[in-house]
Amino acid sequence: MKEIIGVRFKKACKIYYFDPCKIQFEKGDKVIVNTIKGMEMGEVVIENSQIDETKFQNEISEIVRKALDSDIKIKQENKIKAKEAIKICEEKIDEFDLDMSLVDCEFTFDRSKVIFYFTSDRRVDFRDLVKDLASIFKNRIELRQIGVRDQAKMMGGMGICGQVCCCHRFLKDFTPVSVKMAKEQNLTLNPSKISGTCGRLMCCLNYEQEVYDEISKKLPKVGQKVITEDGMGYVVGNDIILEKSKVRIMNNDQEFEKFYSENQMEKLDEFNENYIQKSYQNEMDDNDN
Repeated sequence: MKEIIGVRFKKACKIYYFDPCKIQFEKGDKVIVNTIKGMEMGEVVIENSQIDETKFQNEISEIVRKALDSDIKIKQENKIKAKEAIKICEEKIDEFDLDMSLVDCEFTFDRSKVIFYFTSDRRVDFRDLVKDLASIFKNRIELRQIGVRDQAKMMGGMGICGQVCCCHRFLKDFTPVSVKMAKEQNLTLNPSKISGTCGRLMCCLNYEQEVYDEISKKLPKVGQKVITEDGMGYVVGNDIILEKSKVRIMNNDQEFEKFYSENQMEKLDEFNENYIQKSYQNEMDDNDN
């Protein structure tokens, strides 16, 4: 077993594990550690814990020290410097007429590097910009291109639900989201309704998808023939929330539609191919419109 602490460097970002060097930490404590970017200050989010070290592929690094008041002051000064650096960088971007949008800037704790984050729809030749910035700040300069989702995660913003974006509040990683999820959840495919502030599909479409998939497996597919207490019919739709299928019953020259739960139907192997083809054609027509 290995004693570790969990450290996070930014809000709602990945947690990294370090050896506390037999020092007892509490949540919220600040620590100084070595990272691939250089020396950084992070916040303890997981107190001293014993974990099987075989679960870690790489060796766990030791902390440098518990942060001092002077360290916290340096961190605050770095944030002020970063704001000033953003203004300078934006002026230089305009000067070089580069097609890029600056999102954020940060100084490493030891001020050995200045990192600028930007978005762009294409590749940008920023070599001259880097040289100019390096001569101004007398530091190593890194320009890092990020996606619109990462931009939303950094900057935050309000979602259509009225709350701060999930990615900014608590999501550590982005998971794939597809239009298929919106279809299966019977949501309108209006982009303004299912897109987040970043312009991509909302991350929250993924929250309930596992439940939709589980219930969908239990219910018959659209077009499948079933036997109910009212006679034989075929499924014309499924309501995942109610966990019921809408069945069109054709009995004694009568035709009507009614909802049935899974235990009220007996599935048959046959499908109503005409209905499936018609539904597919209607869907294609809707997409063309």
